[in-house]
Amino acid sequence: MKKQLLTIAMMACSAIGFAACSDGDDSSGLARTESTDEETAAQMIQMTRSIPTRYLQSEATEQGQVVRMEYASRDYTLSSHPSTTKPAYVYLPYGYDETQRYNIIYLMHGWTGTAEETFEALGSRQKRVLDWMIQQGECRPVIVVSPTWDKDNAAKDWTESCAEIAVFWQEYENDLIPAVESRYSTYAETTDRAGILASRDHRAFGGFSLGSITTWYVYEHALDVQRYLLPMSGDSWHVETFGGEYEPELTAQFLATVARNSSFGLDGFHVWHAVGTQDARFYQTHNQAMACLALSDTFNSRNYTYHQREGGLHDYNSVIEFVYNALPQFFPSEQQDMNQTYYIRQTRIGDVMNDAVFGSYGRLIFPVDEGYWSGTTLEDLDLVWYNYIDPDKTVEVCNYLRAHASDCFIDIYTEAEKQADPEKRNTGLFFFRGNAGQPFAICNAGGGMAYVGAMHDSFPHALELSKQGYNAFALIYRPGWTTATEDLARAIAYVHDHAEELGVRADGYSLWGGSAGARMAAALGNLSNLRYLTGRTDMPQAAAVVMQYTGYTTVSADDAPTYANCGTNDGIASWRTMQSRLENLSALGIPTEFHSYQGLPHGFGLGTGTVAEGWLTDAVRFWLSQIGETPSAILSTRADKRQDSTIYSLDGTRRNTLQKGINIVGGRKVLK
Repeated sequence: MKKQLLTIAMMACSAIGFAACSDGDDSSGLARTESTDEETAAQMIQMTRSIPTRYLQSEATEQGQVVRMEYASRDYTLSSHPSTTKPAYVYLPYGYDETQRYNIIYLMHGWTGTAEETFEALGSRQKRVLDWMIQQGECRPVIVVSPTWDKDNAAKDWTESCAEIAVFWQEYENDLIPAVESRYSTYAETTDRAGILASRDHRAFGGFSLGSITTWYVYEHALDVQRYLLPMSGDSWHVETFGGEYEPELTAQFLATVARNSSFGLDGFHVWHAVGTQDARFYQTHNQAMACLALSDTFNSRNYTYHQREGGLHDYNSVIEFVYNALPQFFPSEQQDMNQTYYIRQTRIGDVMNDAVFGSYGRLIFPVDEGYWSGTTLEDLDLVWYNYIDPDKTVEVCNYLRAHASDCFIDIYTEAEKQADPEKRNTGLFFFRGNAGQPFAICNAGGGMAYVGAMHDSFPHALELSKQGYNAFALIYRPGWTTATEDLARAIAYVHDHAEELGVRADGYSLWGGSAGARMAAALGNLSNLRYLTGRTDMPQAAAVVMQYTGYTTVSADDAPTYANCGTNDGIASWRTMQSRLENLSALGIPTEFHSYQGLPHGFGLGTGTVAEGWLTDAVRFWLSQIGETPSAILSTRADKRQDSTIYSLDGTRRNTLQKGINIVGGRKVLK
């Protein structure tokens, strides 16, 4: 019970509040609450996913085989290194083909175990789960090797076993890898040291209990041999025996030193550390893991993750679930590779911004003006003046950008222009690609002209538009009316001039924006303003402007067709002001569409989980109607259409059932 309570307490997250001010104000000096290192580390714990029941209770139709091999080795506990012959059991996936290359993982047993144990425990359950995983495409076909540290492949006393695990890393590199990977087809073209290092991205080593301690010795002495490590229910004993439990800070500092000294750098390995919440060795793993996570300058979500199995004991039920969860991360299937999960809710925001794959533009993914946002991880991101920030959407956006890092960012200014005005380095377009030849949209986040809240107010919109087949750009601009509109004008001109190479349709485009970004969209949607700010007459006017929650009131016969929405509980931008402006546009013969959402506050973004959910699809229909198209080309598989029977609270939050008091059903108040 003590461990359960500790786990629950460590996983509790701090509440986050919201601040607000006018969408045209420029405010700073905002206070925030910083999380302690312990709280931050606790948020990084990931719970494992249960193995599907059928994987445990039935056989896959496509079954691999386990074969026994013997190889020449040495007893490295003795200075003379006498020769010995040892067994290893090798799982070969269904359809194993010597002409193909396979990823490989070595899994070490625990104390008193033998080489047979991995594949014999629990009625060969590990093999059964591997068969199902590969058949169902949960990971690539993989070779799994079950060796032993014991020279006689027999259960030995504690002292002898501890001596053997401390030196097994030598056998692993010198004898085991060459023997296995010269016999079976892996990515190692040769099995000398050069060949082993060249193929390390396709190799993993893991172990359970004393096998986990073995894994930490491999980390310490042979980190360069494999990219992935899977220590399960055990700690590093470099500082002292059970050092992870009794000296976690010193142990973590040592492990950080090993990582920093690696010739492959901090992005050249990944440790997937795991333990059950009811494991007898829980604190060996947990204390060390928390200490490692606190060293955020070294360990991050790309190279170290900590996992717990709820109710998991110190047994092979936990081991098999850990392997089930880890292998898809190490060796994802081809389909998974296309939708690779690089980041999770617990990923540190700084790790995303500093990910080397983004180069110099990673810092623009989150607001450059740091005084207006807070949060350590993706799930606790807080943006001033915004509500209903969806952590899952934040993660999805970051993973999309990571997967398309090579071509998702576009500089809109030349290097000479940026040298003349360094602030222009804080600008650019993030491209969310749709179907070739489809029209484009430019999305502009708000932020009171003080910062750019793209992660909630433009990135999600652009991503959803791309899912529906349309090409979308999210603009990062310089806050301030003059500079912001100048940047948007440049962005429109850039996309127009590079439409062919970008694969987008040059005409029929739309401008989107929320709050201050909506003001920008409306201003540049005006034909006279567009020509004035670009100095050109060859570019078409926007086919539509899509605006959210802004107090913009200017009306002109040169304005574009406009779709707008706002919450009725918006304390910054009145929905009546927006409605009045659209009525004035309509009086000029300009097509408009307006929606107000009962109870919603300012900055609801996509409105996921609220009465506003699905508005983006409505806005797309409006846009397409202005260019003579129908929404039949929408490719989104998500059911965005709101149902009249859906129940909401007065503040616009969706409910599953009618609650006591006032409910909103089909746009009407219902009292229960």
